[in-house]
Amino acid sequence: MSIYLHFRAVAVSEIRDDHTWLAAFMSEAWENDEAEYAAGIAHSISKSWNAVHDLYAAADALCTDADEPWNLPIYGGRPVLHSADANPSDPPLMLLEPPGVSQAAQFLTTVSFDELWNVVEARFSALGWTKQEHLEHHRDLQEFYGQAASAGHAVVKAVWA
Repeated sequence: MSIYLHFRAVAVSEIRDDHTWLAAFMSEAWENDEAEYAAGIAHSISKSWNAVHDLYAAADALCTDADEPWNLPIYGGRPVLHSADANPSDPPLMLLEPPGVSQAAQFLTTVSFDELWNVVEARFSALGWTKQEHLEHHRDLQEFYGQAASAGHAVVKAVWA
C-alpha cells in the first residue's frame, strides 16, 4: 500500500477554507500531479515524510529558535476540519498560510543539511535511510517552498492512501 503526503501551492484568493471543497481541489491536483510537479506548484513524499520531519527536528539541537520553523515544511499549518457533509473517505488536510510558507522557505534555505544529517546519521543509517534520499527530499522541498513563498502562496497538504 502506498501512502503519500501531497503538497499543493495555491493563491489564498483561489481557495476556500472548507474541507469538502479543499478535498475536491486536492483530488483534482493529485490527478494532474505530473503537470503540477512540472510547474513547481506540487510536490509529494511517499511514506517517508515522517523521517524527513525527524531530519528537520534535528534543528532543535542546532539552534534555539523558539518558533520551531523546522515544524513547518512537513507538519506545519492548521488542520482543516471535516464538515458535517464531508465524505468520510476524504483525506486529512492541513493549510499553511503564506507567512508560514515564507518561514518554511527561509528555514529550508538557511539550515545546513549536513549539520542536520550529522545529528541524525547514526539513527537514520541504522534504519536503512540514506543521506542521498534525504538530501533529494530537502532540495525538492527547498525548491517547492521557495517558489510558493516567492508567489505569496499558501500550501495545502493532504495524505493519500
